[in-house]
Amino acid sequence: MELNPEQKKQAHDMMELWEDDLLERYPEKPSKSKEEFRNYDSPARDTVKEFYRMNHTFQTYDFVLEKEKEFLSLNRREMGLWDAVEYLNTLIDDSDPDIDLDQTQHLLQTSEAIRADGHPDWFILTGFLHDLGKVLCLFGEPQWAVVGDTFPVGCQHSNKIVYPEFFKANPDYTHEQYSTKLGVYEENCGLRNVHMSWGHDEYLYHVMKDYLPEEGLYMIRYHSFYAQHKEQAYNHLMDKHDHEMFKWVEKFNPYDLYTKAPVRPNVKELRPYYEDLAAKYLPNTIRF
Repeated sequence: MELNPEQKKQAHDMMELWEDDLLERYPEKPSKSKEEFRNYDSPARDTVKEFYRMNHTFQTYDFVLEKEKEFLSLNRREMGLWDAVEYLNTLIDDSDPDIDLDQTQHLLQTSEAIRADGHPDWFILTGFLHDLGKVLCLFGEPQWAVVGDTFPVGCQHSNKIVYPEFFKANPDYTHEQYSTKLGVYEENCGLRNVHMSWGHDEYLYHVMKDYLPEEGLYMIRYHSFYAQHKEQAYNHLMDKHDHEMFKWVEKFNPYDLYTKAPVRPNVKELRPYYEDLAAKYLPNTIRF
């Protein structure tokens, strides 16, 4: 299902609001004043709250299993990397009061900051790829099933997740098994055995899982899992290997959050570098 312009605008607006909300919750410098962040009026803040009300109500264990079955056959489209990025660019609109960068420019800001710090080329490519899973919006998925903080399903919801009170409307909240601390899992079973709430992180992990180093795949799969990499709320599900890999998630996170700026990357100049980098790791066409 193709989105109409108004639906694309709404999806883009929600992505911007969610990212702005993250900056307020996890500022680079906790001493920053509120005025240093982008300001949205009260209705916009209410929009974020309503987004999480829906997200926490409908992201059930059964819903996630259904979405995995629906999307992980990767039969929606086949695209080259740059075609996929340009497809995602159709979400851009002029509604952002501060910045009007398209998705290519946002991805390049992230990856170029990683590149400037001398990280390995797969890390740079991961930065460029990390939000491509948001094409789910263009496949007609509701926004609460594309963006937002992610969390395990099939077990008790941590009170460290943003707006935890909204989980009371989730059917799993009172489920005999899903409402327990471990739920369907075992102590320290490893996140590879845990189903995460559905969204662009989990989806893109499956799109890229055969192509990138494991460290990069952890960055993609868990970069929105703030209840863990910021709050350590799910240590009881993680194993030793997860903790080692999360050092890379934590290393990636500042590049994702704090590189957004009004300075436009020179896409034409940078494109050959990223095309060569993609050719090193990715096939000519990628299944979405």
